[in-house]
Amino acid sequence: MDLKAQLKAAVEQAAAALGAPVTDSLVVIQETPANKPGDYGTPAAFQIAKALGGNPAQVASQLAGKVELPAGIARVEATGPFLNFFVDVGEFVRGVVENPTEVEARGGKVVIEHTSVNPNKELHVGHLRNVVLGDSMARIFRAAGHTVEVQNYIDDTGRQAAEALFAVGHYHRVWNGVQKYDHWLGEGYVRLNADPEKPSLEEGISAVMHRLEAGELRGEIEKVVRAHLETCFRLGARYDLLNWESDVVGSGFLAQAMNILEESRSTSHPQGGKYAGAFVMDVSEFMPGLEEPQVVLMRSDGTAMYAAKDIGYQFWKFGLFEGMKFKPFMRDPEGKTVWTSAPDGQPDTERRFGHAQEVINVIDSRQEHPQKIVRASLGVAGHPQEEERSIHLSYAFVTLEGQTISGRKGIAVSADEAMDEAERRARAVLTEFNPNLDQEDAAEIARRVGIGAIRFAMLKAEPTRKIDFRWEQALALNGDAAPYVQYAAVRAASILRKAQEAGYAVGGTGADWAALPDVDLTLAKMVAKLPEVVAQSVRVHSPHVVAQYALDLATAFNAWFNAKDKAGKSATNVLHSPEGLREARLALVARLRRGFEETLALIGIEVPSAM
Repeated sequence: MDLKAQLKAAVEQAAAALGAPVTDSLVVIQETPANKPGDYGTPAAFQIAKALGGNPAQVASQLAGKVELPAGIARVEATGPFLNFFVDVGEFVRGVVENPTEVEARGGKVVIEHTSVNPNKELHVGHLRNVVLGDSMARIFRAAGHTVEVQNYIDDTGRQAAEALFAVGHYHRVWNGVQKYDHWLGEGYVRLNADPEKPSLEEGISAVMHRLEAGELRGEIEKVVRAHLETCFRLGARYDLLNWESDVVGSGFLAQAMNILEESRSTSHPQGGKYAGAFVMDVSEFMPGLEEPQVVLMRSDGTAMYAAKDIGYQFWKFGLFEGMKFKPFMRDPEGKTVWTSAPDGQPDTERRFGHAQEVINVIDSRQEHPQKIVRASLGVAGHPQEEERSIHLSYAFVTLEGQTISGRKGIAVSADEAMDEAERRARAVLTEFNPNLDQEDAAEIARRVGIGAIRFAMLKAEPTRKIDFRWEQALALNGDAAPYVQYAAVRAASILRKAQEAGYAVGGTGADWAALPDVDLTLAKMVAKLPEVVAQSVRVHSPHVVAQYALDLATAFNAWFNAKDKAGKSATNVLHSPEGLREARLALVARLRRGFEETLALIGIEVPSAM
């Protein structure tokens, strides 16, 4: 039940009745501060008075007389120029309990590209932030009603992959079939980059790069990709399409994109000066303030700059041209097909892939300038809407216990090892608190707590903030960590279980809603915020908003659970509450429990059965 949306609509209707031109930004509904009257309020009278040429206080009074109050609102008062709404506690809580979470449905397809790790070695802890950010955004945008396509770009022709494969032959390495393939391949890559003889091996590395470009070693890269996906699946990430660099190049995306840009007044082929013979794009109109607004797309010798390839790929994502063939690659843990681009695949006659209304590229902050160029190129090409909806979800680096990560130097903890360690630590704490737990149950609980801890640690801060991943913080039962939220959800389930064992109804039957005091209202208002939180997360393109809300929800529940009356006794002991109030509170706790599951599912975290 999104009461704020209902109040906004009601005030807008009243404003229209007064003759005010209604815009989407005219009415803003806010929770009133603790020291102010009412539960919700709006300063809309200021804007409406401007439009009507009246006095804000008089307009507020007129609005109060015309507004039709939605269910759950007892009354409205004009306090000076402000309009304040007072909640009917019982009706409000009942509405929250009886109505499922409804997020305002949005249309349109969103393509989210994330992971895109070089296929030369295993994923490390730093990569986890990319995977978790992208996967959580996909979940949140789906919850908001969008069609979402998750893409993973495979750079199968890059130098890193060539070096890793070259090391196999150079050092006569043989895979034993037991060690995870990406870990094994990565050992050779690290060894090669530490080898003082590496400069003399350039000819052999280049030969491998040519074989990669020719597609001769694709099977070897596929082994790495499958190993990467195994890691990502364990983390909870899911994908729709793998796009390979060799297929993007081979499908002529570059030429098609350059043909589109040729038609722009912002591109040129200078005949003299330092850009003579090159194909240049002037981005000054779309990226003002640059010291050098001329971007070279194609060199004078006809070779493409890297930005040009990215531009072609972005144009394809938006459906500005067709290309590539596709076929099934594998099935994910839920049995859903993961597709791949492939020279021997089938054309996309059903327009299954790409054709997005919005594109979100999850790429670290080092790529901020190139991504701005990619975005500006859409404006240069005459596609302002696509430019506006070309989003770079930039994120800062991750350190581990204060240590800088370097995959090339082998200074890193692998993502697989991090998940193993998280589960091991969670299992140790769990065994200490619940030594009699069934071993199979304990393993599943430890998995949910451990993976949840890693995901939450990567999400709780705004993406642009650096993260120093520390085990003690990530697995803490108190503070801003996943186990804190999971424990609150388990506590709510425990109340419901004890109630059912005592024979009490938990679905609202026999509830006396009018008996609920304000302390229950505070909790219900927090539960009701989820649609607003999802909308905000979509708007700012970051899942940290949802992670913070999960913490706020757990904190609100804990405050409610520990509330005391004037005599210092528990004010919210559900099972000891009077009949009627007890059933209303049980229904609220059941709704809260669902709220925890819905919220955590948005960021890929599962609720354990016990803790």
